Amino acid sequence: MKVLITGGAGYIGTELCIKLDKNPKVKEIVVLDNLSRGNYNLFLHSQIKPGKLKFVKAELLDSRSLDEVVKGVDVVYHLAAENSDNEKLHHLHEQVNNWGTAELTYAIEESDVKQVIYLSSVAVYGNSEKENNSQVIVEPNTSLGSSKRRGEQHIERLGTKIKTHILRVGEVFGYGASLNMDGVLNSYMFDSHFVGRISVQGNGKQEQSFISLNKTSEILSNLLDHELEGGIYNLVDDQKSVLDLIDALKELNPDMEMVFTNNHLELPNQIAKADDAILALYTSPEISFEEELKDFKEHLQASSL
Repeated sequence: MKVLITGGAGYIGTELCIKLDKNPKVKEIVVLDNLSRGNYNLFLHSQIKPGKLKFVKAELLDSRSLDEVVKGVDVVYHLAAENSDNEKLHHLHEQVNNWGTAELTYAIEESDVKQVIYLSSVAVYGNSEKENNSQVIVEPNTSLGSSKRRGEQHIERLGTKIKTHILRVGEVFGYGASLNMDGVLNSYMFDSHFVGRISVQGNGKQEQSFISLNKTSEILSNLLDHELEGGIYNLVDDQKSVLDLIDALKELNPDMEMVFTNNHLELPNQIAKADDAILALYTSPEISFEEELKDFKEHLQASSL
């Protein structure tokens, strides 16, 4: 089996490559990435042995490269995205998440690809006080959410001919070879451990949906050629407020300081209802949210000795 991973050198992509490298059914892994974040850890620290992995440096809007790279591919993992929630990046969101996904689907339509797995975002639900299930009509109210929804629509068009899975993922956290600090929890973990102080925007009551990097990458790996019915699924696990995160971090770092900025503001929630069908693909022993954070801290300690 030949697998293509767009954005395969990123935070989630690197861990997925590591897992697929151990799958005897996977004979070749093709990573397409533009390395725009300057992240080379897939090649330096993933411990993937030479032979199975092939790298293609290209943009999603490069239709010629996409046409070439999908040749002979059985399964496509589409992870490449611009995930910043900065509204000033509207043009970039549209270029990558919308039109980049469109170009990829055009290439897939002319190929022999049998399965497509697209990593979307709970941002498509907009801001809501309730947990949104994966079947509701979405009303994104941010540039990121709107562009990811348009990306979903391109993938949905493939569903009449190809098995497609659209996974609306929450904030992914945890230690990995290509660790990034984009999410609030990863940045809090880093600052609480190395700085001893975290900065909190708003009153801290805002809630988000979280899922660990380990669980995310294992579910993605196990979804390969799986019998799970195609469709849209919420890939989330724990719902936590910022105050919940602070309590958990104080257990790990009792001397941690907090600085609240604009603490009179009630910032919006971004939560989704977990889909048991997709979470069932995680087959490793379950560990608690607190244990996941403890494991994260141990990795940080080991790496900083």
